[in-house]
Amino acid sequence: MPRVIASLPANHGRGAPVDSITLAHDERRLRRKLLRLASGAEVTVDFPQTITLDHHGALELDDGSLVEVIAAEELLYDVRGRDTAHLVRLAWHIGNRHTSAQLEQARILIKRDHVLKTMLEGLGATVTNVAEPFFAEHGAYHSHAEPGHALLAR
Repeated sequence: MPRVIASLPANHGRGAPVDSITLAHDERRLRRKLLRLASGAEVTVDFPQTITLDHHGALELDDGSLVEVIAAEELLYDVRGRDTAHLVRLAWHIGNRHTSAQLEQARILIKRDHVLKTMLEGLGATVTNVAEPFFAEHGAYHSHAEPGHALLAR
C-alpha cells in the first residue's frame, strides 16, 4: 500500500497530481490514518505529529507521485452582526461554547447546530445556511509542538 511521506502546501509547484482526496475540515487535521482517494486507492499516513492539510496542497507518496487535497463543502451557518462590535460579541459567545469557527472580516462561519442558531438569533445575529469549505481556527492548545502554539509565543 502506498505511503504518504510528506504534506506539501498549496501552490507547491511540484507538478500535477495523479489523484485527489476531498476531506472535511476535521478530516484534514490528522496524524495517522488510512485514506481512500477519489480513484478508490488507499494510502497510509503516519506523520510524526498532527498536521492540518492545506486546501489545494498535496500529499507526496513514497513513489514520488502527488495527491491533491481538496476541502469538502460542509453545511455551515454564515453568522453576521449589526456591526463590528456586535460580531466580536457573537464570536465571544461562540468561543464560550468551544465551537469551531472560521473568523472573517464581516462574518463567522460555524457548523450547523440548531441550538447555537437559536442562541445567536436571540443575540441579534443574522444566521444563514450556506454550504462551502470550512477553514476554522485551531484552538490555542491544538498542538504543543507547532511554532504558533500559545505557550510558545513570545
